[in-house]
Amino acid sequence: MDKSHDISVTNNLIKTTLDSMKGYKEASEDSETSNSAFFCEMADERSAVASQLQQHVTSLGGDPEDDSSISGAAHRGFMDLKQAVMGTDDKAIVQEVERGEDYIKNKFQEALQDNDLSDQTRQQLTNCYQSIEQGHARVDAMKSQMS
Repeated sequence: MDKSHDISVTNNLIKTTLDSMKGYKEASEDSETSNSAFFCEMADERSAVASQLQQHVTSLGGDPEDDSSISGAAHRGFMDLKQAVMGTDDKAIVQEVERGEDYIKNKFQEALQDNDLSDQTRQQLTNCYQSIEQGHARVDAMKSQMS
């Protein structure tokens, strides 16, 4: 069976997950409240998800991604721009983090709907998606508390 499709889909999710990890690291550095610890924890969680995906690509015989995407660089650039304009307002940071959460959740959902994935890869992505969903729910709860 040709595993190149599974490797490609998984590598795209690795890039997105690394983008998310970097976004959380930046948010933890920019946040001057107790949210900083949460953002740091989420960065670690995303790092763990990326590692699981990288191990899966290796198990498929592929070369795992180890860098984020161009769009991720653009997303982080937007966060930097927004903070330069707005300062380190936690509400603005949480809104940016939520936007990133929506993005990564959609990317995983799209991948899971791919009918060409092997059962093995689908199971791996499903396991990782549970962490993504939990992170998304935590950010939603944080945003609600701020409203």
